[in-house]
Parts: sequence; C-alpha cells; structure tokens
Amino acid sequence: MANGRTLVLEAAERVAALEQSVGRAIRGKADVLRLAVVCLLARGHLLIEDVPGVGKTTLGHGLARSLNSGFHRIQFTSDMLPSDVLGVTVYSSSREAFEFKPGPIFTNILLADEINRTTPKTQSALLEAMNERQVTIEGRSYPLPDPFMLIATQNPVEYHGTYPLPESQLDRFLMRLEMGYPDAASEREILRSHAQNHSADAVRPVVSAEELLQIQRQVEEVQVDEAVVDYLMAIVEKTRTHEHLSLGASPRGSIALYRAAQALALVEGLDYVTPHHVKRLAGPVFAHRVAPDPRFGGPGTANRSIQIIEEILHSVPVPL
Repeated sequence: MANGRTLVLEAAERVAALEQSVGRAIRGKADVLRLAVVCLLARGHLLIEDVPGVGKTTLGHGLARSLNSGFHRIQFTSDMLPSDVLGVTVYSSSREAFEFKPGPIFTNILLADEINRTTPKTQSALLEAMNERQVTIEGRSYPLPDPFMLIATQNPVEYHGTYPLPESQLDRFLMRLEMGYPDAASEREILRSHAQNHSADAVRPVVSAEELLQIQRQVEEVQVDEAVVDYLMAIVEKTRTHEHLSLGASPRGSIALYRAAQALALVEGLDYVTPHHVKRLAGPVFAHRVAPDPRFGGPGTANRSIQIIEEILHSVPVPL
C-alpha cells in the first residue's frame, strides 16, 4: 500500500511538471489547464469552445508540445474531405500494388482547429478514431498510435460558417471547456511574453509518451468506493429525470465522469476518489451531453446546461 502511495505521489509530481510547462504559454487559466490534463490522463478527448483569440489553440498546442510524442495540427475548413484527415490508398507503380498513405490523424496528439468549420461528413470521419482508436479505409482497419488524444477547438455555433457538432460526436468528447477572457494581470503578462516572442519557446517536452501511458494505467488503479459510485449514479439519474432536460447523460457519460474523477484524484496525489472530485467534474463532463428543454426558455444552451447541472448537484446529497 505504501509503495502504491509513493507511485501516486511520483505520478502527481510528473503531472505538476506538465502543468507548469503548459502554464508558461497559457497565463491565468490554471483551472482550465488542470481540467485539460485530467482529460488527457483519463484517455479522453477534449473540446474547447469559445470566441476566437482567447487561447484555445495555444492551450492545445502547449499541451502537445509538453509531451515528447507525435503531434499534428489540422486547420479545418469547409472544403476539407475525410481523406485529408484519415489518409488515402494510392496505387504505387514501383510496387505494382495499392499503398495506404496515413493522414495527419496518425499521431499521439491531434489538434483539430475550428472543427465546426468543416462539413458533417468530415466531422464524422473522426468518430471511429475517437471511440475505437483506429480508422477503417476501404474495409481495412489501421490502429492509431498509443497514446492518442484529440483536442478540438470550436467557435460558438452562432458564428458564420459553422456546422454544429451532432450529439453522437459531442458524446465522444470526455469534456467540453470554455476559456473565457483573461484577467487584467494575466493579459498584461501575455502582452509582455508575446512582445518578446517567449510564449511558445517556453514550452518544452517534460513527459514522454511512455511516462504518459504509465500514468494513465495508474489512473485506472485509483480506488472508487461504492458510496462514491452511488453518488455519481444519483447525479446521472437526475439528469435523465429533470423536467428541464430533454436529454440526460448517456452511459458513456457515466463512464467518462468515473474515469475523470479517478484522474483528478491522482493529479491531487490521492489513490482514491472523493465526492468532491465527482462534483467538480460533473459540469465539464455532462454540460455538452445534456439538452435543455426549449419549452422552459432560459439562457443559451451551454449556459443553461451548466445551470441545470449545478441545480442537480445541490439537490443530490453528498455522502459523508
């Protein structure tokens, strides 16, 4: 037990180094950064949604650069085809056979920039990769590298030239986060660092792919008491029966919250999950998975979802 505790603390130290590295590029967003790292450790995919220019791409790029592993960035546009992401089979005259040319998705960290600017057909090309960690081209399956994480950025749907992501794809993102504008002090630091071209250069690889895989395996060993599982399930059930929600959290959402809570516990140096971890993550994990009933009005969909989840969290008793 003591040895296991030591391993957890060592893993937490490595994660702290990762956060510190990415934090050099993203100022004043420690909470958002923590959640992004939790998503990575839980083997999940991350959707970052906000207005342009608040650091969505910088966060994804900084996280990828801090990992000594493969990285590709795709700028999604309306004329992009699925083959531009997955790859294509071409005929090789020298070998007199067809060869598969892998697309940019064959990497460890894929940054899908402005994913909702491409068509639903191209968006759907990512579904198998996100769920099965493989792609199928002309009836043949090709496994993706391990680890594999998709970090997608998205402009709000009310912006011109955007295609809302379907529920089936939203459900495959473990978390959805918003960046928000930085405070005055943090924005001053951003101005200074960019003026001196120090922002990107400050991020260095601090965790290797092998280390990341080991930490991810440790996350799966974090203990979750039955009382905590009951608490999690009570929250899930409330999302399915709440009168102001027309769509509740799916079983995939339940699994996502369970895994994310394990990851957050390890990041905090614990080998067990507490109700606090479940409560902290319910919003980021469930907000994009539930749908407010339009008959009851209220603020925009995303804000209304978070508001309802907060109401649910206040109504479900926390186990002692």
